[in-house]
Amino acid sequence: MLEWIKGHFNKLHQLQLNTTVTDREGKNIGLADGFEHYIEAALATRERHGKIMFVGNGGSAGIASHLAIDHSKNGQLPSMAFSDASAITCLSNDYGYEHVFSKQIEYHGRKDDLLVAISSSGKSVNILNAVAAARKLGCRVITLAGFDRANPLNKLGDANFYVDSKEYGFVEVSHLALGHSMLDYIIETQDQASESEHHALLAAVE
Repeated sequence: MLEWIKGHFNKLHQLQLNTTVTDREGKNIGLADGFEHYIEAALATRERHGKIMFVGNGGSAGIASHLAIDHSKNGQLPSMAFSDASAITCLSNDYGYEHVFSKQIEYHGRKDDLLVAISSSGKSVNILNAVAAARKLGCRVITLAGFDRANPLNKLGDANFYVDSKEYGFVEVSHLALGHSMLDYIIETQDQASESEHHALLAAVE
């Protein structure tokens, strides 16, 4: 059992470290540059008084909600997830499930916003429609996908994070870890900046 556990977590570790990140033209930009792109996009969105919008289905909806609240509460990055049951059932009934996110983006999105689209398969029509709606408004887009590297979502973002696995568990856990790690970096650098400002203020007073 211990060997299985070690193998499982080692595989998860390698999948996260070997995440492929491409730009809108499909060029591989590397994981570090992908992190920098995400962080720059998130901070620029806040500076323009925009918000980060997270969308996903099923487990990815849970990830979207988790990241939205943590970005808002811990990162001071205004964020929201479009996973409210009443909204989803209403819009599914009126427009079809393929439009549950795109309609909400039409209602709430602005050109200074950032969309983070999460889909393990990268083929969910409602997620692809969400990206189209965000692009129509002029929003920036980050995607997180898995399964087949040639999935359509993996070509639509300004930065596209791809986890090379066909297993939901590995892909979903990796997506959450990637989102959280980029947020953690933002939080750490903000804390360091605040501490430096505090020390500079104390030095000036002395």
